[in-house]
Amino acid sequence: MRKSKPKKIALAPDPKFNDVMVSRFVNNLMWQGKKSTAFTIFYDAVEKVAKQTGENGYEVWKKAIVNVTPAVEVRSRRIGGATFQIPTEVRAERKLSLSMKWLIRYSRERNGRSMADKLANEIVAASKGEGGAFKKKEDTHRMAEANKAFAHFR
Repeated sequence: MRKSKPKKIALAPDPKFNDVMVSRFVNNLMWQGKKSTAFTIFYDAVEKVAKQTGENGYEVWKKAIVNVTPAVEVRSRRIGGATFQIPTEVRAERKLSLSMKWLIRYSRERNGRSMADKLANEIVAASKGEGGAFKKKEDTHRMAEANKAFAHFR
């Protein structure tokens, strides 16, 4: 086992919005090391969101991230031969990570022409409290609520 935890490497903020959260999102969006392509997709999606909603696309994206962020999740734990789903609170880092991954995953599953279109539609839906990513958060919360009787096993 390690003696000390490895240091977290600080991410550089993105060039347009000067936000580290955007860089994290783009890193999750990126495939095969194509970061410039991922940035293009993200910026195009934010522009399309701005056109669709008439608001600032960046602010709508931030609202979507907040709407999709889970507070609790269930973790499997084996106790006496039985596996229980135990609800646990999510750490701040993991909350953000999960919300970004869900937003990207459900935008990929949408049908549309380009990834920027699909991502834009999912961002708009998530900011309104709809869409696959928001449904995933609701399902996660519902599952935690249903299993709160096992919370004492934590």
